[in-house]
Formats: sequence, C-alpha cells, structure tokens
Amino acid sequence: MSTHPPHRLARFPTWINRWLGYRATPPPKQPDHIIWLWSFIGAFGGLSLLQAVFGQASYFIKRGVPSIIASYAASAVLIYGAVDSPLAQPRALVGGHFIAALIGVCITKLFGLLHNPQRLDELRWLAASLSTSVAIVLMQMTGTTHPPAGATALLAAVNQPVYDIGWYYLPVVLLSSTLMLVVALITNNVQRRYPVFWFQPAVVIPAKPSPALDGTQVEGKRGQSDSPTPTVSATPVEKDTDAVNRV
Repeated sequence: MSTHPPHRLARFPTWINRWLGYRATPPPKQPDHIIWLWSFIGAFGGLSLLQAVFGQASYFIKRGVPSIIASYAASAVLIYGAVDSPLAQPRALVGGHFIAALIGVCITKLFGLLHNPQRLDELRWLAASLSTSVAIVLMQMTGTTHPPAGATALLAAVNQPVYDIGWYYLPVVLLSSTLMLVVALITNNVQRRYPVFWFQPAVVIPAKPSPALDGTQVEGKRGQSDSPTPTVSATPVEKDTDAVNRV
C-alpha cells in the first residue's frame, strides 16, 4: 500500500504551517455556530480591510481608486463561508480575479479606440458581456474558476470609476485579492482549515441531480406500471357488467 510523501509545508514549524492550511491529521468537524461565527468575522474583517486601505489611504484616493471592488463581496461568501469549495481556494481567488480584470480592461480598451464617448456608452453592454464571457472561458482553461471574478470583468466596462483608472485596475485587483487571502488565512485557521489546496486547478464539482429532475422517479413509476399485476377474480359489480354486455 503506497503512502503519500509529506507535504512541503510539513517541514515548517506548526506555528507557521498551521496558518497556511497544513494539518498533520484531518481537523474535526466544527458545529454550525462555530462556522457561522468565523464566517462573519472573516467577511467583516476582509471587507473592512479593503475599504480601509482603498478608502482612507491618500495614495489610492488621489488616483481615483474605488473604496472597494464590488465583486469582492461575492468572494467573501466563498473564501469565508465556503472554505472547502474548490472555487474558494487561493489559485481561484487570485488567478480568477486577475484574469478577469485583465480581460475586462483589454476588451474595454479596444472599444475605447472608437474615440467616440457617446458610441462607447452605447456599446458598454457589449463590452461587458464579451469581457465576462471570455473571462469565464479563460478561467476554465487555466483552472482558476472563481464565480465572483465574472463581475470583476464586467465592472471594467460598466463601472465608470473602474473604467477611469484603466490599467491601474490590475494592481488594485491583485492587492485586493492578497488582502482578502491574508485575512482568510488568519480567520479560517483558528478553528477551521484553509486552504485545502494551494496550486491545484480549481475543478467544479458537479452536484448530484435530484431524482425528480433526471427522470429517475418517473422511470421508477413507469417500471412499476409495466410490471405484471396479479389477476383478481371479477367482483360482483364486474359480473353484473358482463351480464349487461351480453344482453
């Protein structure tokens, strides 16, 4: 029976590798109220940190950076509330947002070559839809699928403050992802574990369809109806009906 080699994080002291998601043994399952508590603390801390950095630092204020990129509120649901999901792991968080931001800026810049602000405003819907669609496919190809990142691509086209900062959107997104990740490593590793992996591709785990949706129950009922049923002798009512028919 083969055994897996020790993880590279195992060589570090416990007070370091614990905050990077490593456990020598699987952690125990926590009760729901513990999960809810740390989900709240993590989301509150992560989103507050972003708004403190981008909303209070003069460096970002002078450059017109929004106090928060709205798509990170959706990321908070995943990385603080669904810590075991493949879509919530660091590769998906950082890579997904960056790819989406890059695609959103590139496609919107191409539409900006029209040099006609009115025409650009009329075509923002097309730039937003195209940016999000291309970003989804690239995230699938690179194993960085992160659903909130779809909004990151869309915002580059439809949100005027994001559009105005242009290429500066990319470092803002990278810094936002890093700050959210740091908070997740702290709050999610007190009584839970995060991440469950670092660099593996984010694979979407298909949900099992309910029997009512995949036809299992219907087929089962059909099978029951097709099965032979025991014959029973005619009841007195049936005998009387036969007699009437013969007449």
